[in-house]
Amino acid sequence: MHKTAPQVLSLISKYAEFLPVTLDTPIVSLGEGNTPLVEASSLPKKLGFPNLRLYFKLEGLNPTGSFKDRGMTLAISKAVEENASAVICASTGNTSASAAAFATKAGLDCFVLLPHGHVALGKVAQAIHYGARLVQIKGNFDRALQLVKEIGDKCPVTIVNSINPYRLEGQKTAAFEVIEALGEAPDYLCIPVGNAGNISAYRRGFKLFHEIGRVTSAPKMHGFEAEGSAAIVQGKPIENPETIATAIRIGNPASWKEAEAAAVDSGGKIDSVTDEEILDAYKLLGSSEGIFCEPSSAASVAGLIKHLKAGLIQADASAVCVLTGNGLKDPETPQKVNKVDLSPVEANLDALRKVMGI
Repeated sequence: MHKTAPQVLSLISKYAEFLPVTLDTPIVSLGEGNTPLVEASSLPKKLGFPNLRLYFKLEGLNPTGSFKDRGMTLAISKAVEENASAVICASTGNTSASAAAFATKAGLDCFVLLPHGHVALGKVAQAIHYGARLVQIKGNFDRALQLVKEIGDKCPVTIVNSINPYRLEGQKTAAFEVIEALGEAPDYLCIPVGNAGNISAYRRGFKLFHEIGRVTSAPKMHGFEAEGSAAIVQGKPIENPETIATAIRIGNPASWKEAEAAAVDSGGKIDSVTDEEILDAYKLLGSSEGIFCEPSSAASVAGLIKHLKAGLIQADASAVCVLTGNGLKDPETPQKVNKVDLSPVEANLDALRKVMGI
């Protein structure tokens, strides 16, 4: 007897009433969203804050390995609805992977501008595999985005960077999921800040559910730039941003003003963390919680630690750290920051017992 395949709701279908879609919007989905919210088991105690209720939103478990899929499903669906034939984006990596995958799913051409030498290997591999047409420019992300805007003005392509209004609308669904998982809003949400769209999107989602009475409060938004690309913190664009956290290596964030408003209006703060603090948090997540995220994701945990020590986050509060991308996006960093001897040994029991110390 033939069995009908189970119908799984797409992210757009699940939250359609809160999104700019109609019954005629063609939904392009890869099964995005519904990522787990995992409670920390040992990190609060290890940090000296045992009463902190800490959770991690594992956005690296989206189909292409990052939070970008939430906004891309909506941006590509609307592009199809508007009869687009091609899409384009500038990217530090995650956007290119997501745009390429969803464009392929929709049957659209995808063009990607990358800053030469500053995109993690795993992300380039994804975009190539999904069939995007990649162009590496001799310039940084900000220059790539400027060129994308110029091309979008003069050529028949749809821009799917976060300046596309549908991107942040899709990304706000992560806030809905946090509330659904906890049954309430957390006291604080900590999140990396690069192009500043994600902190803006989360704020939209939390604010909306608060306004319609789904929750009685909304969290304080604490966003964290890398110190070498902390344009918002410094109050001016950075011409040559530098950080090991390549996904947030952006010197002139596109959603700057909305991100600032998100922090201020919620009673939170946008701050910066050093590369050393990011890598320390990155390693702590692996060794204490069994979580492998890309380095830029760990900026949220590095910032949480900084603000706990500074008293800006209460020690007995509930906090969610958004881990925006999967660690496999950047397979080279673990080998750089962890000292591991991988020298081969003889294939016998005595040799094994010797190196194992048993």
